[in-house]
Amino acid sequence: MSKAGNDRKGCSLTLTLTVCAAAIGGTFQYGYNIAIINAPTTSIQKFINETCLERWGTALTSSKVTLTWTLIVSAFSLGGLLGSLLAGPMAIHCGRRQTLLLNNCFLMASAVMALSSRPAKSFEIIVVARVLIGVNAGVSMNVQPMYFGESAPKALRGAVAFSCAVFTAMGILLGQVVGLTEVLGDEALWPYLLASNAIPGLLQLLTLPWFPESPRYLLIDRGDREACGRALGRLRGREASDAEMEEILEEQKATGEARAKSPWELLADGDLRRQLCVVMAASSSMMLCGNDSIYFYASYIFQEAGIGVEKIQYATIGTGACEFAAAIMSNLLIERVGRRKLLLGGYVLMSGWAVVFTLSLSLQGKVAGMPYLSMACIFAYILSFGMGPAGVTGILPTELFDQKARPAAYMLAGSMMWVNLFLVGMAFPFIVNSLGQFCFVPFCGICVVSAIYIRLTLPETKGKTLAEITAEFDKCNMKGLSSSAQNQLQLQETQHRTDLTSVHLEIEEI
Repeated sequence: MSKAGNDRKGCSLTLTLTVCAAAIGGTFQYGYNIAIINAPTTSIQKFINETCLERWGTALTSSKVTLTWTLIVSAFSLGGLLGSLLAGPMAIHCGRRQTLLLNNCFLMASAVMALSSRPAKSFEIIVVARVLIGVNAGVSMNVQPMYFGESAPKALRGAVAFSCAVFTAMGILLGQVVGLTEVLGDEALWPYLLASNAIPGLLQLLTLPWFPESPRYLLIDRGDREACGRALGRLRGREASDAEMEEILEEQKATGEARAKSPWELLADGDLRRQLCVVMAASSSMMLCGNDSIYFYASYIFQEAGIGVEKIQYATIGTGACEFAAAIMSNLLIERVGRRKLLLGGYVLMSGWAVVFTLSLSLQGKVAGMPYLSMACIFAYILSFGMGPAGVTGILPTELFDQKARPAAYMLAGSMMWVNLFLVGMAFPFIVNSLGQFCFVPFCGICVVSAIYIRLTLPETKGKTLAEITAEFDKCNMKGLSSSAQNQLQLQETQHRTDLTSVHLEIEEI
């Protein structure tokens, strides 16, 4: 049987359940919380106006209500930025699994505040609640892919890490269903809708403690070889293979006794600059393409597309179903097609659909059936996003950086993601109102630039070890170096091979 076949056979029930227990309170929460905020748009805007009228005797103007609502929506992104900055230190000091468990403190505090906002007659409490749930999402969006990438066998690393996107899409879809008027989307129930995210968090608290910590964290960060072996045995459903233990020991040997890098140290590291630029650009593009803002402001977009008000809440479910279906399909394809092709293809397709969407909006009222073509374009745009950028982007820091640089890489990538989500979230309703039928032209431009950049800078990482991926980037770096610098790199490579030989001997002794 091939090595890849052995790795696939090693995908035990424990690994599958670990993925589910971590994701239900992790990236599932991100998707759920960007979806549920759309349903109570009108109800919360009414609550804001009533609160201001009761306090000051004057109702807010329409533009001020929109601005306040935009602040509530975008507070989630500010919290996410804070969470992404906390994720690195928490993952280093507490471990991957323990960080995900502690992260539920922010979630529970947010749920309590959401429930208390209406009795307290304070829309400011909603803002704080959204910041706290954003912190929860920011931590989980960084730590969960790290946990999955470090726990999965090499042949399944992409598929397991891509499950983050599957659970995000599942959260979006379930959030849209729960937000229906017939469920919790009624005007009287919006505080319970915003607090319903506590249920997945409780499920994680009850299940995740039963599963193992990341094997790489146990060996490389803690130096506990026995615990690493036990964790690998449970996750693979059999005794840890010598080849896999050897790979982890190679990474431990390469990092030596060095402590985990800080974000500033990673930014200053010239050897990793190309990898860092790729990761930060991909994380920025993922948010600047406007896909996640569609969930925040689905009502605005579908109104602009000419969809009837009574049909909008059902049309939004179609957006979540599209991303969920695309994520599952991509999860099945990622180890066959590869990361680079999925990411590149996703942005190319999104560019095309943005052009068609713009044309359909321009022809609205002139050609029959344009509202439905517009809606189909939105679904296709989301499908294309789910097929590539949604899942592949989160895998990149795990595959491009070693154990000591990985937390800092996730902190920087997460920061870029949340800052750009905040900017797009704040600007999106004003872009729709000011540009009208041309509202997706800026996002089309982002997708085109992203596709070109990825084509030029990102090598394929499917089925490769960290050393092989680093060698690919080194080849790119060598092209721009002087001959003396190239000779120095070759000497370092020779030393690295010598170190690997000593690791092999150590394994044989064990």
